Amino acid sequence: MIPIDNIYKAAEIIKKTVIRTPLVYSPTMSRIFGADIWLKLENLQKTGSFKIRGAAYKILTRKKEICPGGVVAASAGNHAQGVALAATNAGIKSTIVMPEWASISKQEATLSYGGKVVLAGQSIGESLKKAREIAEKGKTFIHPFDDLDIITGQGTIGLEILEDLKDADMLLVPIGGGGLISGTACAAKHLNPGIKIIGVQAAFCPSAYQSFLKGNISLVKSRLSIADGINVRQTGRLNFQIIKKYIDDIVLVKEEHIAAAILMLLERKKILAEGAGAVPLAALINRAVKIHPNTKIVLIISGGNVDSPLVGRIIQKGLLKNGRLMRVKLHLNDIPGSLSNLLSLIAGLKANILHIYHDRHIQDMALNMTYVELELETRGHDHINEIQESLNNSGYKSV
Repeated sequence: MIPIDNIYKAAEIIKKTVIRTPLVYSPTMSRIFGADIWLKLENLQKTGSFKIRGAAYKILTRKKEICPGGVVAASAGNHAQGVALAATNAGIKSTIVMPEWASISKQEATLSYGGKVVLAGQSIGESLKKAREIAEKGKTFIHPFDDLDIITGQGTIGLEILEDLKDADMLLVPIGGGGLISGTACAAKHLNPGIKIIGVQAAFCPSAYQSFLKGNISLVKSRLSIADGINVRQTGRLNFQIIKKYIDDIVLVKEEHIAAAILMLLERKKILAEGAGAVPLAALINRAVKIHPNTKIVLIISGGNVDSPLVGRIIQKGLLKNGRLMRVKLHLNDIPGSLSNLLSLIAGLKANILHIYHDRHIQDMALNMTYVELELETRGHDHINEIQESLNNSGYKSV
């Protein structure tokens, strides 16, 4: 759909603006999933995401056509930052419309790159509408994904991957509006026609998934997701044309698997990925993608702009999913030594006690009883089962 020469040209034009991000092999993940797993680390890109590629190419190649008022874009965060930085580097003013729920940290990052932030809309679609209205007053609109220049710029990721790993068998790519996957696919399928390209989308907003199944663009209802970067209710028109031609499959992942993927990347590779960037790994965790031994699979970790206040909640959700946290709620006899005996049992089972809540004043609880709630650090689901069995055998009954 997009000539490979155009993507090579884009790579040359933006090479001084973007970082050639590393493609790293993960022995641990390869062992866990039974294939050779590689990670394309776009979370290390300028602005923390791949979006700077398309934005920079668009602005640098269309600079003479941009209105005197500058550019305007709509985004929940990553496209916002990419456009703001690319415009500032080119000496152009930028206005970014962000949905009202956009995180404060992403608003502040966009401002720091020189963009003017306007909050409008409860969805990306509503923000896009507002951005188009602003464009009518003398600014050049830059679409986050449904634009050939944007798609071409994102395609440089595919070039880099296939230059570093010519015999890659499969790419797992986050998909929302479709800019990243359509650009990457155009490059990858040209350089390696046999490569499989799988899109991964959050189940809370399955727009590309539904469109792919039905064969036409579908507008879907969505729910707030920790993968907010791909929370797009409708896939782009240009993007979908490429998706139909080049994409082999699209799969869905649940919130709990996305959280588990963020945690695995953080613990095993010391990589901080945002929800959208972690969905390729989530697709391996929930077995949504069938893989074969000795195949080379590349996960595109598309961004790392996760909100600091959200990190703790995501980690805890991931720990619960992986059996690394356990909550125990019990009634104990309110006599000396009861709590000590319980804690000794827990210690003997090699569980680490993180929090204890102890309350004698629970409504409808017998006067000679006390309520205890424990949060334990555990090694996995087998360890949790061992603890629960020991508690039951010792006469402790969960509330």
